[in-house]
Amino acid sequence: MMTSKERVLTAFASQEPDRVPINYEANAGVDARLKAHFKLDAGDCKGLRDRLGVDFCGVNAWYNGPRLHAKVPDRNVGVWGERTRWVAHGSGGYWDFCDFPLQHASDEEIANWPMPSPDQHNYSRVEAVCKENGSYAVFTGHPGTGDIINSTGFLLGMEETLVRLMLEDPVLLAFIDRRLEIMLEVMRRTLEIAKGGVDFVWLGEDLGTQIAPMISLDMYRRVLRPRHQRFIDLAKSFNLPVMIHTCGCSSWAYEDFVEMGINVVDTLQPEAVNMSPRYLKDKFGGRLAFHGCISTAGPVAFGTVEETIADCRKTLDIMMPGGGYCFAPTHALQDNSPTENVVAMYETAHKYGKY
Repeated sequence: MMTSKERVLTAFASQEPDRVPINYEANAGVDARLKAHFKLDAGDCKGLRDRLGVDFCGVNAWYNGPRLHAKVPDRNVGVWGERTRWVAHGSGGYWDFCDFPLQHASDEEIANWPMPSPDQHNYSRVEAVCKENGSYAVFTGHPGTGDIINSTGFLLGMEETLVRLMLEDPVLLAFIDRRLEIMLEVMRRTLEIAKGGVDFVWLGEDLGTQIAPMISLDMYRRVLRPRHQRFIDLAKSFNLPVMIHTCGCSSWAYEDFVEMGINVVDTLQPEAVNMSPRYLKDKFGGRLAFHGCISTAGPVAFGTVEETIADCRKTLDIMMPGGGYCFAPTHALQDNSPTENVVAMYETAHKYGKY
């Protein structure tokens, strides 16, 4: 039997491990229900991940400097100044981005927007976390690391962001570059302090809607690709593979990903155009590894246990041959996913995901 680290890195190399690696992400409501199902304490995150057979573990430095942006009533205000509000629905709720504080800002306000310094991040636990989780595949970064469109849209609004990107507005590009430089330096310091304890880097950039690309390939190559490349080059300087999160119809950029040195693509929403498991496996299998494919808007949310099992088995049958697949939801499992479906999803991965 392989360790989780060996299992994941084998899959990332587009080879067959002993079983498919498994990952997990869920909204708080689902997470709480799963812990109750397994009779775990509410705070026992490791216990739940062990019950599900998760092979991944993240390590990141966090900002612990002074507050940069004022509190706002009925809002959460993030370290970059982004704001979210609680939106309740029939099965739970979520924090949704709102207000967009730079949407109508002057160029001077954008240029002087406060950002967290790499010097005021806490790196003290990085090496210890890596050692404590040495049998797992340890990553640094997350689906928002290196992201340009979404993260800028949280502050300026999506329409303003896309228009300014199309125009290659120098004020916006300087703002983006300042933000990315901070993230790049935080990652550099994290990797140095980890002393070889990190196994891969996780980046992100949502590139598509459900039916089409969000931007042109030309814009990606001119504006986004050179900026993403800096993160990839940093990872490669530490001999680490790179996984990138891309929501929606995004396979149109995967040939560029291969050229750039990206090893793994994440999310893989099967209902989006040119994102089905069969399309991805046939077109990119052996050149890219895959992480995701189990739709959070499919049977796990709206079907029966039997339909969930059938959907997971179908995905495994397509993606497993030859290796290069990690079983994971396409995004955080949503609160409308019945507990029994989520449990069946992970049981299916263990039962039918063996080589």
